[in-house]
Amino acid sequence: MKILIVEDDRDTAAHIAAGLHTSATQIDSAHDGYAGLTMAARERYDVIIVDRMLPRLDGVSMVRELRHAGRETPVLMVSALGEVNDRVEGLNAGADDYLTKPFAMIELRARFAALSRRPHMTDQATLLRIADLELDRITREVRRAGQPVELQPREFRLLEYLMMHQGRVVTRSMLLEHVWEFHFDPQTSVIETHISRLRNKIDRGFESELLHTVRGAGYCLRVED
Repeated sequence: MKILIVEDDRDTAAHIAAGLHTSATQIDSAHDGYAGLTMAARERYDVIIVDRMLPRLDGVSMVRELRHAGRETPVLMVSALGEVNDRVEGLNAGADDYLTKPFAMIELRARFAALSRRPHMTDQATLLRIADLELDRITREVRRAGQPVELQPREFRLLEYLMMHQGRVVTRSMLLEHVWEFHFDPQTSVIETHISRLRNKIDRGFESELLHTVRGAGYCLRVED
């Protein structure tokens, strides 16, 4: 049983590790959200315990990014924030359980045991590919014909969504909902601007174009016959 503890308070992390040492063959620790996300993306853990209030990347954002990358590892979030809205936010981000600090070790062990008994879900495809274009959802690397393609975070999410729907027309409304989550004025040209930038990065200089505009409908990532 491999466990990852993401907790910035080292005494608390050591306390949790000591309480679970009989249940695990390996316990790793990270002390900020970014380090925790990196470790969770590189290694396969059976259970991850995440503090909500973390430096560099908070626990809610860390779990959300982990789920967005396709990782379905069971997550127990612990926090001093115990109001209903706090718990709901943590669970909606992708945590499987939420435990309020201070907690009794016996309860932590019980919740850990419940999570560890759950059948592991198969992770979504972590490597997306169309023709010679590849996107790794875990390392967040993109390559075209073996060459690295540097993308900004929003460009990465845009390409990821298009690759998940390759061969199908993706409308402006779909991108607005799933890539931008309605967080901009729909009357602006932000989608067109990002599509243009993405096309320059993945198509310019290569033999074939993959990103196509379907006039009056939207966009499609496909290999031309």
